[in-house]
Amino acid sequence: MLLIAVVLIGSLALLLVAGLWIALTLLGVGWIAMTLFTDSPAGSLMATTIWGASTSWALTALPLFIWMGEILFRTRISEDMFRGLAPWMAPLPGRLMHCNVFGCGIFAAISGSSAATAATIGRITIPELLKRGYDEPMAIGSLAGAGTLGLLIPPSIIMIVYGVAADVSIARLFVAGVLPGVMLMLLFSGYIAAWALLNPARTPPRESVTSLGEKIFAARHLIPAVLLIGAVIGSIYTGVATPTEAAVIGVFGALVLAAVTGSLTWTNFMASVMGATKTSCMIAFILAGAAFLTVAMGFTGVPRAMAEWITAQGFTAAHLIVVLTLLYIVLGCFIDGISMVVLTSSVILPTVRAANIDLLWFGIFIVLVVEMAQITPPV
Repeated sequence: MLLIAVVLIGSLALLLVAGLWIALTLLGVGWIAMTLFTDSPAGSLMATTIWGASTSWALTALPLFIWMGEILFRTRISEDMFRGLAPWMAPLPGRLMHCNVFGCGIFAAISGSSAATAATIGRITIPELLKRGYDEPMAIGSLAGAGTLGLLIPPSIIMIVYGVAADVSIARLFVAGVLPGVMLMLLFSGYIAAWALLNPARTPPRESVTSLGEKIFAARHLIPAVLLIGAVIGSIYTGVATPTEAAVIGVFGALVLAAVTGSLTWTNFMASVMGATKTSCMIAFILAGAAFLTVAMGFTGVPRAMAEWITAQGFTAAHLIVVLTLLYIVLGCFIDGISMVVLTSSVILPTVRAANIDLLWFGIFIVLVVEMAQITPPV
């Protein structure tokens, strides 16, 4: 069994270092495992597994949420959020740097992507913060950290990927992600406030005092985003819609928002469709490769042997969590979050089950650790 593990890990590392696509790497390692260490028909199993993984009903929400994010990325929603948040953030220690945190938190709830969140909010806040004399490393760092909220606050694309890989309810994952996401926003904001109090010389003075009436009037810019969040997330929490149906509501709302703000041009529409198609195909291909690797691992018996070994050694769930945290932080230096989840699921999930760790709890844990890994250099 040790020989099998060494050969497969070596093959995986070699293919990744060679620059092969993640999906092809997963398929290749699965093929090597099936061909060298089992008598099962690798070709037919690959075909049926890829077909089964690609036609999963749970995946239908994925391209829709991605498309919603692509549409919103091309609107003026980030400008509106900055105008709506700035008067409320100005009195806090750290002032407008809190716009990065709360702006990312709001946009995360309507995009599902950390990259889209950071890019959309950053293209408005970073130039504004630097123009007003804010500390550049802190401004960029607060955006990088808060941008990862797109992974945790639903609708999260990586939660959909994990839910499919681990066979966990996506709706329950979405519900479970809200409280940790809000807590993380408050922790980010608290750190900015503490930093500003300790470094007052690196924070520009308050430009003007805004009355409560002016703050409330400025908050009107947040209404479209809040309504869209309520429609998407609220429909899931109340049981009115499934995640897939909520994704349809989100796309429709994003299109209406783009039309109202004058951003729904034919060029932007086609660009959003093509962007969503490319991203969705990439993720579906990776999931198909991961599904075949999971089947191959099952035939070789490596996950079962690993779980039995961990049980025999008397390792606790806490030991396993510490090891997995370090593993994902290291992996984050080389590959993206979605690839990390699907790359490790075939071996990690059976081990997690053997340790009696709840897969719903583990899903939130893995998203948090992937967030840490995503801001580990190189970012």
